[in-house]
Amino acid sequence: MKKSVLIVAILSVFAFSSCKDNAADKVNEENVATAADRDAESGKFPTIAFEESQFDFGTIDQGTPVEHIFKFKNNGEAPLMIVNAKSSCGCTIPEYTKEPVAPGESGELLVKFNGSGQNQVSKTVTLTTNTKAGTETLTIKAFVTPKAGGAAPIKTPTSK
Repeated sequence: MKKSVLIVAILSVFAFSSCKDNAADKVNEENVATAADRDAESGKFPTIAFEESQFDFGTIDQGTPVEHIFKFKNNGEAPLMIVNAKSSCGCTIPEYTKEPVAPGESGELLVKFNGSGQNQVSKTVTLTTNTKAGTETLTIKAFVTPKAGGAAPIKTPTSK
């Protein structure tokens, strides 16, 4: 036991005495300046401002494809990146630019809806972005009239 304590003590002295170099002497001033610039920029975010965040197609016939372009502007201080656009169902397809949108510049997002469903339909598109919030949501609406000759309404015991 005494030998193991002695060995640990000797190794500790050796480890502490071998690190005599001053770490401050090894700092590269150019790297410090680069890190300071990076840290100053890290607080800047893009902001996305849509002309409209909701669009109503009105009344459409079932199965009729429609589309709408949502226009937006980057009002922030950093390039805007749309990382992903996901719809609430497969009947709605968003198409977006993969390129960064510079501060002050505008962009577009195309949303296609295939006209499925019946009656009042509402779908959402969720964007994943590099804004401070991280996500943005757009909504499309339509009143879908069923095709002629479609299925008759189901009668229940309480309906007349």
